Amino acid sequence: MALINFNKTVLHNLVSKPKTRKAEKEYPVGTRGHVENDMDLCILCGLCSIKCPTHAITVDKNEKTWSIRPMSCIQCRCCVDNCPKKSLSMGLRFQEPGTEKITKTFKQSEKAIAAQEALMKAAKERAAAAAAAKAAAAQAGNAPAAAASANAPAAPAQDQNKE
Repeated sequence: MALINFNKTVLHNLVSKPKTRKAEKEYPVGTRGHVENDMDLCILCGLCSIKCPTHAITVDKNEKTWSIRPMSCIQCRCCVDNCPKKSLSMGLRFQEPGTEKITKTFKQSEKAIAAQEALMKAAKERAAAAAAAKAAAAQAGNAPAAAASANAPAAPAQDQNKE
């Protein structure tokens, strides 16, 4: 009896279309692909490399580069979630398989480097101005206290002269 059912299935499969469907070209929403970095937004803080559980990301602040080893990345999204400037995102395409492990390195553009240096210079100037204002306020606050302390010893001295 089982042989008859098997033959019926074989004959049906020979003359009918396959029951499988072709692989989808587009991946569904929420699929985790590879990590993408917008180097114009990246400030090379290194939080992504610290949070990466497989240490697939390296950041070199001196050379202004950001590197990732795609075959070591497990697409956990820790780097994307911890990026303060939101320069990291997850692409929809997966890393293509290859025969050798590669490291993808991205360098910041000169425009981005110049913009960051301008921001750092402005921040240093604001910090220096705030420190100067604080010192001036402290000095102005000490001037009345110094005048009061100068008058305070003089009064007891006059009292001693009266005795």
